[in-house]
Amino acid sequence: MEKSRFVFIFFCITIISLVDPTKCYDHIDHPTSLFIFGDSLFDSGNNNYINTTARANFYPYGETFFKHPTGRFSDGRLIPDFFAEYAKLPFILPYLQPGNHEYSYGVNFGSAGAGALVETYRGYVIDLKTQLGYFKNVNRVLRKKLGDKKAEALISKAVYSFSIGNNDYSVAAYEQTNSTVLPYSDQQLVGLVIGNITEVIQEIYEIGGRKFGFQTVGHLGCAPYARAFEGTKAGACNEKILPFVQLHNSELLKLLKKLQIELQEFKYSLLDFYSFFLEIIDNPSKFGFKEAKVACCGSGPYRGTSSCGWEEYELCDNVSDYVFFDSGHPTEKANQQFAKLAWSGKLSVTGSYNFKALFAA
Repeated sequence: MEKSRFVFIFFCITIISLVDPTKCYDHIDHPTSLFIFGDSLFDSGNNNYINTTARANFYPYGETFFKHPTGRFSDGRLIPDFFAEYAKLPFILPYLQPGNHEYSYGVNFGSAGAGALVETYRGYVIDLKTQLGYFKNVNRVLRKKLGDKKAEALISKAVYSFSIGNNDYSVAAYEQTNSTVLPYSDQQLVGLVIGNITEVIQEIYEIGGRKFGFQTVGHLGCAPYARAFEGTKAGACNEKILPFVQLHNSELLKLLKKLQIELQEFKYSLLDFYSFFLEIIDNPSKFGFKEAKVACCGSGPYRGTSSCGWEEYELCDNVSDYVFFDSGHPTEKANQQFAKLAWSGKLSVTGSYNFKALFAA
C-alpha cells in the first residue's frame, strides 16, 4: 500500500506541468496552502508586472540564492519563502506572474510599497484591498477547478499570512509632503490601518478562511534609510515613527484577541518581528552578523539612500555579515533567522499559535 502511494505521488509530481495537478487531490493528502498578503517584506515579484518604480528586478537583488533578480527586495529569499519550505510547499508564485493559474498551493499577492490604506503610494502599488480582490478571484478559480466542496476545504485549511502597516507609517513619519494621511493624529491613523486590516480579515473569514498569521511592525526607525535622515543622532535609531509602531502593535494584538472570541474557529499567530529585530540590531554578533546599522547595498550615510542597483551605489563584499541588504530590507540570512525562530514558536506572542502549529491546526 505504501509503495503504491509513493508511486502515485511521484507520478503526480512528475507530470505536474503536463496535467492539472488538482487531479492528485482525490488520492493524496494535499499540504496546507499559503496565501500571502503584504508589502516588500513579502512581495515575491508582483511589482514586476505593474507600472511602478518600486521594483527589485535588477542586479544585485536575488544574487545570493536565485543568482538572478526575481523582484524580491533582498539578496535572496524572503520570510514567506522559508515558511513555504518548512511547510513542504513549493515557492508561492506572484499572483500577477504570467501563466500562474495554479493556485492549489496558494499564491502571493504582496506588493512592495503597499499599505493597508489605499492612499499609501496610490497608483504605484497594489494596496491591501486590491490584494483582497485578487484573492476573491482566486477563490472563484478554485471553485471552478476543484468544485465547491474541495475548494471550500482548501480555503478553510489554508493559512493567510500578512505583513502590512510598514508603509502607512513610514509615509506619515518620513514623507510628509507626499502623504494624504497627515491630517490624522497617531491614534486616528492607526485606527484607519487597523480598521482596514479588520475588514480584510472578516471578508476572508466570510469566504471560508480560518487561520491567520501576522507579524508586528518592526522599529522602522532603525532601518538604514531612517538613520540617514537629517537630525537623527549619530548611530541612533530615528524615533519619529515609534509612536505609530508601538500603538499599531498593541492594537493589532487587541484586534486578533477580539476576533478569536467573536469568530467561530478563528485562529491566529502573531509573531514578534519588532522585538526580534531590535535584538538583532542591538546584538548582531549573537546572530552571526557584523553590521546591523549600515546596509550592504546603497549610498550615502549608512548606505541609507535607496539607490541599490539603479544609481551610483556601493555593494558590500560579504552580504552574510549584514542584517540589511538595502536601505530598508533584510538580507536573506536575517529573513531565514526570523522564519526559523518563528516556525519553532519562539517568537509567538503569548496567547497565539506558533506558525508551525497554525499549519497543522
